[in-house]
Amino acid sequence: MKSFVVAFALVAVVYSATTPIPIISQNQDSSPDGSFSNSFESGNGIQAQASGILKNPGVKDAEASEIQGSFSYTAEDGTPIQVNYIANELGFQAQGNHLPVPPVDTNTPPTPPPIPAAIQRALDWIAAHPIPELQN
Repeated sequence: MKSFVVAFALVAVVYSATTPIPIISQNQDSSPDGSFSNSFESGNGIQAQASGILKNPGVKDAEASEIQGSFSYTAEDGTPIQVNYIANELGFQAQGNHLPVPPVDTNTPPTPPPIPAAIQRALDWIAAHPIPELQN
């Protein structure tokens, strides 16, 4: 009997991992000027939305895309995750309660994480083997 219960539990886990998650709602809109908006919500509570515009269209060296959006989901440990972001000529900037906060002293940049050893070896190899046509 125990093996039957274990087998049934294993089948239930595999089935739940492969069961499709329905999309409850989805909206998309795009305009000829390059602006857009989209959103969706899935049956497991994931939500996302984004909208974008082209800033300074036709202005040389000032034209830039900007996207603002957010997404939310529940982490495996049950923690609700909410991220709001903007992506533009200044880069990707995300905000969320679970994300690290920059230091209060704006004169002190945050300490970057260490470079993984494999990446550092690759960077060292690239520096030691420059591409000849790029050497000018």
